[in-house]
Amino acid sequence: MPYSLKSYGLLETHAAVLLFGLSGLFAKWLSLPPSVIVLGRTFFAGIVLVLVLLYFRKSFQIHSKRDGILFALSGAVLALHWSTFFHAIQLSSVAVGLLTFSTFPIFITFMEPYFFNETIRRFDVVTAICVFIGLVLVIPDFDFENDVTQGALWGTLSGLTFAILALINKKIVQTHSPILVAAYQNIVATSVLWPMAESMPWSHGMREMLLLVVLGVLCTALSHALFIRGLSQIKAQLASIIACLEPVYGILLAILFLREIPTWRTLLGGAIILGTIVMATVYTHKPTQTAV
Repeated sequence: MPYSLKSYGLLETHAAVLLFGLSGLFAKWLSLPPSVIVLGRTFFAGIVLVLVLLYFRKSFQIHSKRDGILFALSGAVLALHWSTFFHAIQLSSVAVGLLTFSTFPIFITFMEPYFFNETIRRFDVVTAICVFIGLVLVIPDFDFENDVTQGALWGTLSGLTFAILALINKKIVQTHSPILVAAYQNIVATSVLWPMAESMPWSHGMREMLLLVVLGVLCTALSHALFIRGLSQIKAQLASIIACLEPVYGILLAILFLREIPTWRTLLGGAIILGTIVMATVYTHKPTQTAV
């Protein structure tokens, strides 16, 4: 592979992950309910993704009724995932929301065997324990009236819902393009959230609308397109490791734009979580695996 192509792939992947991390800041910039923020995000992202499919004359066909059910289910899960993610950040901080969400690979590790008839390794159990230790450090105390504790729990729920979404996507991308999957998921999520948003008391001005456009177009549609393009130029393992930088980028951006300085416990817990996930990502590609 020419070095220039790999360089472009690395640049596109890092840019995508940076935009993923930036999305968390919108929970603080927008004084709107999480479901309304997600509605705006999915609405504008869905429009852009549909236009992309039309421009490249891609088919919108869903191959089977089963796939249609999976598309609908994944769209509903996407709406729940992003709603819990933004709610976590609004309750706590960008750092807490992103770091607790980053536990999703551990959920995938223990759920995937039941979806794809695989075995759980001893190494997976060890990584789960390490991530749990990191999560305990991120949570300031176990007083459930503490907003940061609540935010950490909602962030962990966001990680769980993303793990479910990832496992569904693993099935449907085998027969459909990632852009088509993303388009349908955003359309379904918009349809699910619209009635809920209409029943809530909220208002918006031009500033909120512009921020929602940026969130939907740049931090969702463009970021997914860049990540997919990056995958065509670099190895999936490298892309997965770069994706682990999402909380790092998000925390740095929050320090820069929001003046949110994480506590030492949050940083230490986050380092354990991210370090464990990177190690697990590398180890997963080793040929020898010991089952429990």
